[in-house]
Amino acid sequence: MSRTPWAMRHFLVAALAISAAGASAQQSAAPAAPDAVVRRVDRTRLMADLRALADPGMEGRGTGTPGARRARIYIEHALEEAGVKPLGAQYEKPFSFVHRTLKGLLSPGRASETAYPDAANIAGLVSARDGSRRWIVVSAHYDHLGIRDGIVYPGADDNASGVAAMLALARIVSAAPLRHPVVFVAFDAEELGLEGAKQFVKDEHLTRARVAIDVNLDMVSRNDRREIFATGTAPEPWLRPILDEVQRRSAVTILFGHDRSITRRGLGEDWTQQSDQGAFVDAGIEYLYFGVEDHADYHKPTDTADKVNAAFFGDVADMIADALITLDERIE
Repeated sequence: MSRTPWAMRHFLVAALAISAAGASAQQSAAPAAPDAVVRRVDRTRLMADLRALADPGMEGRGTGTPGARRARIYIEHALEEAGVKPLGAQYEKPFSFVHRTLKGLLSPGRASETAYPDAANIAGLVSARDGSRRWIVVSAHYDHLGIRDGIVYPGADDNASGVAAMLALARIVSAAPLRHPVVFVAFDAEELGLEGAKQFVKDEHLTRARVAIDVNLDMVSRNDRREIFATGTAPEPWLRPILDEVQRRSAVTILFGHDRSITRRGLGEDWTQQSDQGAFVDAGIEYLYFGVEDHADYHKPTDTADKVNAAFFGDVADMIADALITLDERIE
């Protein structure tokens, strides 16, 4: 995910603690009792996918690198194994772009533009069980920071976790299709400005008439307080009762916020444009984003698979699966 640097993030959090008017999070009801929790996800496979994508052999999945290409192959095979069909002629949707950086303009001898001719999204489709409706898109970016100064940035939470959760949802939906067609897409180049999501929205001519909602997953596996944010309820209040219902069946605490205008959020961050849901918002498409607050390993080489609490990650994935299935039942 592309967020404010961690140190600045926690400076803002401290400022929020001083000013109640700046509060950003709203908590739903308490987590469900153990016997009320809905469990659907294969947790062993969930963690296996995360470890595979965050393995040093993936070289941090930097856009255009051999590691990114290996990650694409892994995701394609997982979708195919799950019974998810390609969206169009093939899973892989290549694209190219030029990344421009202000640092390059301000630093003599440093390139201000970098061409990426070998980027690609991976997209699959599970058809509706009873006819055609608008798509539900479930998205997560697979790229990360790659290798910097000879050091691998594994990106276990950011965002091997989101892709692993997406693959878990793909297996569930493929086994029991929903009322709506569901598109599962792994985006490239999120860390370079949401380029994969922007390309996908443009290439697929996505509009609100074609897509009911984008459910985007980015950093969903780490939080010591067992909390995860669901953003998108401020611009689309109809989502809040659905998530309150999901909370009653979830073992994790769902928080709300990071999706308000500056006049309403105070000093709190707005995450709307800080992950791939931003491209859908720009196309006029509703979104629901799931992600944890930043942690000390965000965008560092220490964002490794061994730091992930498998129980929390599994509970989050179960909650998101429940949210997806409940959304499918509620929307037309």
